[in-house]
Order: sequence, then C-alpha cells, then structure tokens
Amino acid sequence: MLSPLYAPLVSFGIALLVLVLLTRGKMARFALDKPNARSLHEKPVPRTGGIAILAGMLSGWSLIGPPANVITLGLIILIVVSFLDDLRGLSVPFRFGAHFVAAGTFAYFVLLPLVGGIGAFLLTLAIVWMINLYNFMDGSDGLAGGMALFGFGFYGVAAWIANDPYFSLFNLAIAMSAGAFLFFNFHPAKIFMGDAGAIPLGFLAATLGLLGWRMGDWPFWFPPLIFSPFIVDATATLLRRLFRGEKIWQAHREHYYQRLIQMGLGHRNLAVAEYVLMTAIGISSILAVRNPVPLFAFWGIAYAFIAYRVDRRWTESDK
Repeated sequence: MLSPLYAPLVSFGIALLVLVLLTRGKMARFALDKPNARSLHEKPVPRTGGIAILAGMLSGWSLIGPPANVITLGLIILIVVSFLDDLRGLSVPFRFGAHFVAAGTFAYFVLLPLVGGIGAFLLTLAIVWMINLYNFMDGSDGLAGGMALFGFGFYGVAAWIANDPYFSLFNLAIAMSAGAFLFFNFHPAKIFMGDAGAIPLGFLAATLGLLGWRMGDWPFWFPPLIFSPFIVDATATLLRRLFRGEKIWQAHREHYYQRLIQMGLGHRNLAVAEYVLMTAIGISSILAVRNPVPLFAFWGIAYAFIAYRVDRRWTESDK
C-alpha cells in the first residue's frame, strides 16, 4: 500500500493516463462540445476531461480516505447528473435540484450545528452559486483547470501550514489532477472538462473551503478570496445582466474573461494573466491570514480598476 504522501502524484499520473485515452481514436469523438452562442471555440472539442480529473482525484483520495462522507455523496450526485447533462442535456430545474440536494445535505450535516438554520440555508445558496459560477467560468482554454490548480493548491498549502497534512493532501490531489488536465486543455485545447468536471470542482471549492474553516485551518474569508478571480467575474456579470433586465439563464459572452478574448487578448495570454492573478491572490492571502483588512482593501481596489478598464475598452470597441 502506497503512503498517503503519494496521493497527489498518483492523482497526476492517473489523470494523465485517462486523458491520453480520452484524446485518442473513437474516444476523441465522444460527447463533443459544439460551438454555440456562449462559446469562444470554433470547432467541436470533446468535453470528457472532467472524467480524467475526477479519476485522478479519486485515485489519490483512495490512499487517504474521503474528506467527509457527505462530500462523497454530493460528488456522486453531481457527477452522475452532470455527465448525463453533457451527453444528452437535462432540464434546468432537474440540474438545479441536484445542486441543491448536494449543497443542502452538506450544509445540514456539516454546518448546521455551527451556524444554525438560517446560516446553513444561506451557505447552501452560496454553495449552489459556487457550483454554477465555476461552470459559467469554464469557457476559455486553460482557465477553469488553472483555477483548480491554483485554488486547491493554495488550499493545500494553507492546510499544511495549519498542521493538517491529510486535508492538505486531499486538496493537493485535486490540484495535481487539474495540472495534468492543463497539458491537454491549454490553448489550443484538445479536450474540455465539461459539466462533469466544472460542476464537481465548484462544489469542492465551496465545501472543502467551508470544511477547512470548520476545522480551523483558515478563516471564513480565505476560500472566497482564493477563488475570487472566478467569483468576482461571474457575480459582477450576473448583477450587470440583472440590472439590464436580461435573462440570466441564457447563453452569453459577457463575462470579463470572454470580453478580453473578444478584444484580442487571446486564450493563451488570458490564461497566463489569470495564473499571475491567482498566484498573487493565493500568496497574499496566506501571508496576510491574520491581518486581512489591508488585503481586502487592496484587492477590492484592484478588481474595481480591472473591471473599469475592461468595461471602458469594451465600450470604446463598440463605437
């Protein structure tokens, strides 16, 4: 039996192996993602990469044991529903129902004793939003995989610093699986993660972040800040569309990352810029974990400035 310390390496190796299989022969033509109104790609690409990420992650977890049975249950629900959605498409109410079941079950068993009924309800909504925003942000080569690599990677670093090596390894297993995925997803992407990858990753970003807070590995604000590159973009876009009275459930290309690509930045440059941002946020969050107020002020101003510049250039390009 391998030591749990090998979990991240096993996750990387298994994910890489599965990705090779999924991008060869007939498997490369299975569950193709065809371009639509939301897409930034022009040719059909298989959206089965999430299978490889999950296979790698679960292989690594098998050396340690699951972080919590309720998380495993939620993952099973979301993986099955999301994979079916990738294959044949499911109704919005059915998908959202599955999201609420997974999120609500976690909140009830893990968070209710700590935050009470109202708090558990609000955090259920937050988990569902994280599930969906991660999926919304999976629209550019290397972006969602990069967020998983850096986001869960910094979860792992923070847990290790907090003297919680097992929880650290859980998160590093996810990060390493995502790292393997990036070999095939960096522009030009040979494979996408699909809903079967993005939906579970959003669920894990929220639930593992809350679990780490409950165990005392980090403060409550740490997970949302670590994943703020996705949270800020998706939330700001949603609020902007709501303010204009648009149908928020319809496909669109109005996220800030989508606008940047349409203005000529390109998939590669966008991914690199986002990686720099994710790294800076992760390092600063860990260094300022005991004095977050200056950190919030800095990143609040930084995000406001970035949004202002992108909006201004977008408006000028339409003239």
